[in-house]
Amino acid sequence: MPFARLASATTPTAHLGLGLAAVGRPGYINLGREEDLPADRSVDALRERTHELLEAAYAQGVRYFDVARSYGRSEEFLADWLNGRPDVDDVVVGSKWGYRYTADWRTDAEAHEVKDHGLAMYERQRAETAELLGDRLDLYQIHSVTPDSPALTDKELHAALAEAAAGGLSIGFSTSGPAQAEAIRAALAVTVDGEPLFRTVQSTYNVLETSAAPALAEAHDAGLTVIVKEGVANGRLAGPHAPEALRAVAQETSLGCDAVALALILRQPWAGVVLSGAATVNQLASNLHAAVVDLDDDQLSRLAALVEEPRAYWERRGQLPWH
Repeated sequence: MPFARLASATTPTAHLGLGLAAVGRPGYINLGREEDLPADRSVDALRERTHELLEAAYAQGVRYFDVARSYGRSEEFLADWLNGRPDVDDVVVGSKWGYRYTADWRTDAEAHEVKDHGLAMYERQRAETAELLGDRLDLYQIHSVTPDSPALTDKELHAALAEAAAGGLSIGFSTSGPAQAEAIRAALAVTVDGEPLFRTVQSTYNVLETSAAPALAEAHDAGLTVIVKEGVANGRLAGPHAPEALRAVAQETSLGCDAVALALILRQPWAGVVLSGAATVNQLASNLHAAVVDLDDDQLSRLAALVEEPRAYWERRGQLPWH
């Protein structure tokens, strides 16, 4: 498993990764993008911002980088950086297939991405990813599996994924929505020739949305590496948008709300890699302080009181505008 390279790392940030969803395209649902990104959101401007983040993350010990076919040009930006840094040979690169980017580099597009978990989509996007990342790709994930996803029952797709795994690629899946736990458990049951197909799971878990935790613990116990995304809830747990209780705990620790929110996830025994979705180098630095946050029982209790009902959380997330 490529994640053994993370497990053996000695830096405090070894289990923090960097996801490029927020900088691989001009529009996304994260709060505060008006201040985070330059007025010029051209391809070249966001390529430069992405490379700044990758340089800063690598220098501070981050070794997992996460992209996707639907994250605009994130794979391209990451590939450019890797090609320019031949000395970087100790990172783990993960991407995802199953969504097609459709916004044509616009922030006001009617649809920014289209979902398709069919075999033809996999074959097309696998070729596209291979053209950009080649043998630097370690992990390929099905993007946002839900309980009704055909990817859970398509035997031809499973065979194609197993063939990729036999060639040395790790196969995983990500989840979204209020039924994450159900999707995780269904994916854990997928086998090819009696062997589990998936080696990783990437799910949303944060101070507000904890419903996937039992299933993620089961996945960890089954030998999967758990990757946690949206740890600051698309900006709802950072800066001025954070709930008062979180801001109070952050003040007590003398660190940012984002660092506290990510630290809570790092405490989970099943959490293998926790993603930062930073759009600026300062945000990244603040996120990485999560590795040194120490929370006491009283603080943990106050944070636990912020948990929302899953459907309410995902309904609110679905209403966030693309900025």
